[in-house]
Amino acid sequence: MSGQPQTPPTESQAGVANLANLLTALRLVLVPVFLLFLFAGDGHQTGSRVTAFIVFAVAVITDRLDGELARNYNMVTEFGKLADPIADKMLIGAALIGLSMLGDLPWWVTVVILVREIGVTVLRFAVLSRGVIPASRGGKLKTLVQAVAIGLFILPLQSWPSQWMTVAWWVMGAAIALTVITGLDYVVSAARGTGADN
Repeated sequence: MSGQPQTPPTESQAGVANLANLLTALRLVLVPVFLLFLFAGDGHQTGSRVTAFIVFAVAVITDRLDGELARNYNMVTEFGKLADPIADKMLIGAALIGLSMLGDLPWWVTVVILVREIGVTVLRFAVLSRGVIPASRGGKLKTLVQAVAIGLFILPLQSWPSQWMTVAWWVMGAAIALTVITGLDYVVSAARGTGADN
């Protein structure tokens, strides 16, 4: 047994190649895989759309897991701080833009959500020097509702009963409302020097 004192792992000791960062990297890799299935054939093949949904769901789950691992097992790194929000925005952006290109989602929905997401991400990095940005329940709820809404639109709803499309639009409406409200809240909080997590 070593006689050296044992110290808790620090950010530099954690290393870039930890499980949390590997999950973030996996999410980045899954983005083109998701798009491959989303645009397979004419973009509306049932099997391909269901597969695209599964890939999207796995990517969303990795977002949840990497954050929990980083916080609970001291795996926070500079790479993770930068790559995690980039991976998140790439996944959401790819899904929204892809759905709009296929005509399944109006472009105004994509623009509203992406302007908010990119704007808040830029602002988030701008205020990081002020200290740790606390998480907000609204931001977490927004992320969950966004993922559910986008996931519903990825599914081949055109071949399902019309009630499913109605449900998808209700959930998307809630996602848009939460996106705008939490974005405005973040701007106000950041201006006051605190900030709420995106």
